[in-house]
Amino acid sequence: MKKWNSTDSEEFEESHRRQFSIRLNIFFFATFLIFSVLVVRLAILQFVEGPTLTEAESSIVNNETPIMPSRGIIYDASGSKIAYSLSTQSLYFTLSKDYRLDENKDEFLKIVGDLKRVFNTYGDPNNKMTADQIIEAMDITYRKNYGYTPRRIKKDLSNKEIAYFLEHKDEYRGIEVREESIREYSPDRVAVQTIGYLKGFSGVKSSMNKYKNRARLSGTDERYMDTELVGVDGLEYTFQDELRGQNGVRSTPINALNRVDGRSELTPPQKGYNLWMTIDKNVQLATQQAITDQVAFLRSYRSGTAHAANALTGYAVAMEVDTGNVVAMASMPDYDPMIWSQSPTAEQLKAIEPYYPNGTIREIYNGRRASSLVLMGSVIKPLSVLIGMKEGFFGPYAGYYDRGYAEFGKAGYETRVRNALGEVLSSLTPSRAIEKSSNAFMIDMVGKPLYSKYGNESVNVWDKYMKEFGLGVATQSGLPYENPGRGEYTNIKAAGSAQAAMAYASFGQQGRYTALQLAQYVTTIANRGERLKPQFVSKITDAKGNTVKTYGREVLNTINFPAEDWNVVINGMRSKVEVLNNYRYDVARKTGTSQQSVYGKIVDNGVFIAFAPRDNPKLAVAVVIPEGGFGSRSAAPVAVKIFDAYDQEYGLDGVPKKTQNQNADAQADDPQQ
Repeated sequence: MKKWNSTDSEEFEESHRRQFSIRLNIFFFATFLIFSVLVVRLAILQFVEGPTLTEAESSIVNNETPIMPSRGIIYDASGSKIAYSLSTQSLYFTLSKDYRLDENKDEFLKIVGDLKRVFNTYGDPNNKMTADQIIEAMDITYRKNYGYTPRRIKKDLSNKEIAYFLEHKDEYRGIEVREESIREYSPDRVAVQTIGYLKGFSGVKSSMNKYKNRARLSGTDERYMDTELVGVDGLEYTFQDELRGQNGVRSTPINALNRVDGRSELTPPQKGYNLWMTIDKNVQLATQQAITDQVAFLRSYRSGTAHAANALTGYAVAMEVDTGNVVAMASMPDYDPMIWSQSPTAEQLKAIEPYYPNGTIREIYNGRRASSLVLMGSVIKPLSVLIGMKEGFFGPYAGYYDRGYAEFGKAGYETRVRNALGEVLSSLTPSRAIEKSSNAFMIDMVGKPLYSKYGNESVNVWDKYMKEFGLGVATQSGLPYENPGRGEYTNIKAAGSAQAAMAYASFGQQGRYTALQLAQYVTTIANRGERLKPQFVSKITDAKGNTVKTYGREVLNTINFPAEDWNVVINGMRSKVEVLNNYRYDVARKTGTSQQSVYGKIVDNGVFIAFAPRDNPKLAVAVVIPEGGFGSRSAAPVAVKIFDAYDQEYGLDGVPKKTQNQNADAQADDPQQ
C-alpha cells in the first residue's frame, strides 16, 4: 500500500481548486449567456414586436351586453296576481365568424339546417320555424344587431329542445339556452285596459317619447334592448321604470374582428318592483259583468220602455270618497290581453281596435256609433246650482216657477228649451230643481244671469268653475292618453252666441267628459269641495316584499262654498231611480240623458253619478252607456250593482258583508253556538 504524505495532500487540494474554478467559470459563463439571451429577447419585444403586441392588446376589449331583468308583478287590492312574468327558455346564437363570407357559407347553412331539424323533431309542432325565419333571426348581415350581440333564435323552448341543446352544447358553437320571462295576465280579464299591455321595444323606440333615448343610454344597466317588451299603455306604461327592474351585465372579450374571444363573466339582473293596485278584483269583475249584462238587456226586446237597440258599450268608474282609490274601472267590451304575447296579425288587431284603448279616460269609437266621450246631460245640474248660489243669483231656499220651458235670445227670435218630456214642474226650490231635473230652472236661474253679469266673459267664468271640479282638465291619474274632455261652450260661433252657450251649458249640453272625470267630479261633491287625485296603486314592493313606496290621499284643489250650499245640492241629488226604491242605503244620485247627433241621427246617452251613503260617503260611482237612453234606466242599474259589490268586499257602512256572511255561516255550522 502506498503511503499518504503531505506532498500528495497538496496535489489533491490543488486539483480540487482547479476543478472548482472551472465549474465556477462555466456557471458564470452560462449565467452570462442566459442573461444575454434575455436582454436580446427583451430588446426584440420592446423595439421590434412591441408595436404589434400593443395593437393586438388594444384590439381585445370587454364588451358589456345587458341582460333583461324579470318584470315585476301587478297585484289587485286583495293580493291576487293580475299581471305576472313566467320563466321561459330561449335559444340565443352569438356569431363567431363572418358568415357573409363564401368560405363560411357551408358551415352557416349546416347550422341553419341542424337547428331546423332539432326544432321540428323536439319542438312544439304548432310552433315550427322555417329556414328563412331562422336565417332572419341569426342576422348575419348585422341589420338588427352588432356582431357580438347574441341573437334570439327561438323563444319558449320545449323541455325536449332544452334537453337536446344542453346535451349537445359542444356541437353548437355560439348556441346558448337562456332563461327569460314572458308576460301573463289573469284569465279573468281584470281591468285589461287599465292594466295595459307590452310591445317590443324595437317597435316603439322611435315613436314613443318615453323610449326614444333608452337605447342610447351609456349605462349598460339602464340600456333597453330591441328584444325586450315594454309598457305602452295603462299601468304597464305608467310604472314602466318601477316594473322593469335593472339589467344584468354579461362581460365578453371581443377581438378586433368583432368576435367573441374568451369566457364571459355574468352579473345577474335585478327583478322589477311589484305594484299593488287599488282596484279590487271582485268589485272590478262585478262592474264588468254589470255593464255587459245591462247592454245585452237594453238591446233585447224584453227591456220594454228601456229598449236601446244601438247600445254597444259601457264605461264605469268607482272611486273611494275618503282616499281617492279607484276600486273599479271598466271599459266594455274588453278583450283577451294575451293577444299581445302571440304576435297578433293585422286582422286580429283590427278586430280589437275599438276595445283595447281605455274608454273611461279616452275618446274611442265603435263604428258609426256615439263615442265614449258623451255630453254630461243633467248630471251637471248640481254644479249649476252651486255656481248660481256662489254668484249670488239666488239663495238656498229661493223659489222658481217652472213652466216646462225657458227662453233665451234676441226679443222676437227667442230659442225655447223644454224640460225632458215637456214636463211642467211648477214651484221649485234649488234642491227640487236638481231632483226634478229642471232644464228651465238652470237656464233662467244660472245660464242667463251668468251671461247678464259677465257678457262674453261668462264663458271663461263658467270654464273656471268646470275645471275646479275636474271637468276640462286632466284628472292627474298618471294614466297615458287621458283626454281632458271638451268644453264646447267655448265655441261661441257654433253655439250662436255666448248667451246660448251658457244656456245650453247650464243643463249639460255643452261639455263632453270621460267617465273618470265624472267620477272625480261626483267625489268632489261628496267631499264638499276637495278634488282628489285618482289613485290606482297603493304601494310598491320589492321582490322580498319590502315596501319601497306608498301612495295615499292627495287633494288637488279645494273649492270653498258655504256649508249650506253643499247641503242644498247633496239634498237635491234624489233623482227618481226605480232600482233604488227601498235600497238599504241612502244614495245621493243624479241621472242624465244627453242628446247628440251621431252621423246625422239624434241619440240619447245614459249618464249616472252617485255616492253612498249620503251622510257618510264611502264610494262614488260614474256610469256612461252611449246610446243607452235615459240614465235612470240604462246607467243607474249598473251603479247599483257596483255599490252591492263594494258593500260585499268593504262595506258601505264600514262592515264588509262578505265577512258578516262568513261569520253567520260559521256559527250556523257550529252546533255548540
